Amino acid sequence: MDYLKEYRRFISSHYLSQGVRITIGVILPAILLNYFNNLTTGIVISLGAMAVSLTDSPGPIHHRRNGMVTSGLLIFAVALLAGLANGHPVMLGLLIGICCFVFSIIGVYGSRATSIGVSALLVMVLNIDRPVQGTEALFNALYIAAGGAWYILLSQLLYNFRPYKLTQQALGECIQSTASYLRAKAAFYGREVDYDKGYRRLLEQQADLHQKQDLIHELLFKSRNLVKESTHTSRVLVMIFLDIVDLFEVVMTSHQDYESLHRFFDQYGILDDYQHALHSMASALDEIGMAVQASKTSVESLSIQAELRKLRARFIELRDNHRDAENVEAFISLRQILESMEDIADRLHTLRSYTGYDQKLARGFEEPVDYEQFITHQYVDPRLLKENLTLSSNIFRHSLRVSLATLSGYLIAQFLPFGHSYWVLLTIIVILKPAYSLTKRRNYERLFGTIAGAIIGIAVLYFIKDKKLLLAVMIFFMVCTYSLLRIRYLLSVLFMTPYILLLFHLLNPAGFQTILSDRLIDTAIGSAIAFVANLFIFPAWEHEQIFDYLIRVLEDNTRYFSDIAGSFTGRPVSINRYKLSRKNTLVSLANLSDAFNRMLAEPASKQRNIREIHQFVVLNHMLTSHIATLAYYAGSSGRSAQMAGYASFIRAIHSRLRHAAAVLLDQPLQGEESPDKEGMRMLNDRVDLLTQRRKTELNQGILESDTRRALSGLKPVADQFNFIIKIAADLEKLSGSLQSMKTAV
Repeated sequence: MDYLKEYRRFISSHYLSQGVRITIGVILPAILLNYFNNLTTGIVISLGAMAVSLTDSPGPIHHRRNGMVTSGLLIFAVALLAGLANGHPVMLGLLIGICCFVFSIIGVYGSRATSIGVSALLVMVLNIDRPVQGTEALFNALYIAAGGAWYILLSQLLYNFRPYKLTQQALGECIQSTASYLRAKAAFYGREVDYDKGYRRLLEQQADLHQKQDLIHELLFKSRNLVKESTHTSRVLVMIFLDIVDLFEVVMTSHQDYESLHRFFDQYGILDDYQHALHSMASALDEIGMAVQASKTSVESLSIQAELRKLRARFIELRDNHRDAENVEAFISLRQILESMEDIADRLHTLRSYTGYDQKLARGFEEPVDYEQFITHQYVDPRLLKENLTLSSNIFRHSLRVSLATLSGYLIAQFLPFGHSYWVLLTIIVILKPAYSLTKRRNYERLFGTIAGAIIGIAVLYFIKDKKLLLAVMIFFMVCTYSLLRIRYLLSVLFMTPYILLLFHLLNPAGFQTILSDRLIDTAIGSAIAFVANLFIFPAWEHEQIFDYLIRVLEDNTRYFSDIAGSFTGRPVSINRYKLSRKNTLVSLANLSDAFNRMLAEPASKQRNIREIHQFVVLNHMLTSHIATLAYYAGSSGRSAQMAGYASFIRAIHSRLRHAAAVLLDQPLQGEESPDKEGMRMLNDRVDLLTQRRKTELNQGILESDTRRALSGLKPVADQFNFIIKIAADLEKLSGSLQSMKTAV
């Protein structure tokens, strides 16, 4: 790992900006009111700011604002109810159970709604051990609401000061994630490739890249000032994003039969040179991404172009000296990869030029007219909530699980002679997630992060006695906690524990040891309750819903193929429709990959058909890659002479994919048209004839001919159709096996 690069990446990321913003928002009220000898009120106001900050996740500014305002209103209501219920154990227990269910099930409205629910639960939990009476409860709730209002004001002011910064930071991370995907592709060119491990890494990187692309879609196309306003900066940001998405598709088009390439070329070492060039381009993408994040101009480098020129010369030399009748097809594949790499290099040059925000580049650029098609709107529809009030709904079972687990934690804490019940409940709330695998990982990270953080806190207090220095260290821990909260939860907890311990030590030095032991014990109790609840209270296993993901990815891949295939039958679709089908396919593939990875983390007894599902995921990734490659040739290869053969392939592929989805749905299609094998055979015979002619020419020493040009134009397209129909047949067969296994269970 390049630690310097990781440091530069983090320093310019929106995660650090968020950590600093939240730290300022949380600590400033306490410091100011402490100056006026009213630290207690300052801490309560800081609590409100911290709660609202949880909803300030990256996204369109109006979504962030609406989420924070909603959170501010809810934390006021919850704080007031918790204050009034204090001293009445039955009422408090009832409040905990109801609130945990309500604020968990609102997660059906998306991740921002989930964070709003968590912020409300945080305020409720932190107020259950604070005895207040009468008007004190009202003032306490008002102070918390004031803290929320203060944080909203701070966040809005910072946004108005730098309206494009978040988009630039997120866009930079998206570019760097594309670089990681390119490195995962480069691994297939190394010697002794582990293909299963390679495909798994590739799918993980694609899922991560999809999340970042989805965030950019939200930031660019849901923010009116970035799309509707004709500012130069907004146009350049849109241009960068559209280009990086297209570059990602070019990376996907480089998919080939790697085993065949290694068989023919490992002895010459040229695949090592290909891998090195891909790593160089990935490093260049990283640099461009960091430049976009930091709002700096990326310095042009000529090394990649020079490396590709040497690689092309090496390829030509190898082809001229070693090409024969046996490896001519492998050389065609090698040339296609080289052309894709040269295309990527040209796009890197364009991306570098964008980082300078040159006024000339954006002239004449028009934003996507139909950008609304590329974003998903989340409406607060009461019917959605009503539809999920059933045990068949994963979010409903999760809400019941959280409610029952926290209620159990509250009851257990009432009988313990030590500890703070709010720490037990807080641990349960932050650990329990809808998926077993996520809860399992959170449980581990919370427990071990707390233990390691406690050791760090003790060490800091042992070596540092000066209160001002301790305050500075605590602020550093706060920034680290809030910066890492969304990306490295283990490290976030590791910094959070000493931050909390230092806070309590500065407030009450005499009670430090009690606070330390109570936090460790309460965390252990909360972790144990969450672990038991995760296993036994309405558990949700991935095998129960994995078929929905399988069907969706098949349907989206079929639609993607149909849109691309239209160019080969004289009926091309619009650019917007093609890009939309591509986006939907990548989203479905990323969701399937995520679900499969979650299944792998579940108990072995709950993992069903792992080998077959893994094969299904890999086949769909290969299918998407070959369709993307077909799109690369769509503009120039749909010659009328081959239309009939293309149409035969298209009908056969479409039929197989639709039948595979129907089998998974347990609704086999009736009256399907038989594939036109004669039409497909004629196209392949044409390729075979040209290939034989070319082999004869090579044996005669003829390097350039009309046959070579005809073969170069036809064979890549025919190969992709043959690859796709083979994958479609494999998916059809695999879908039948999966459905049989499902029925048997």
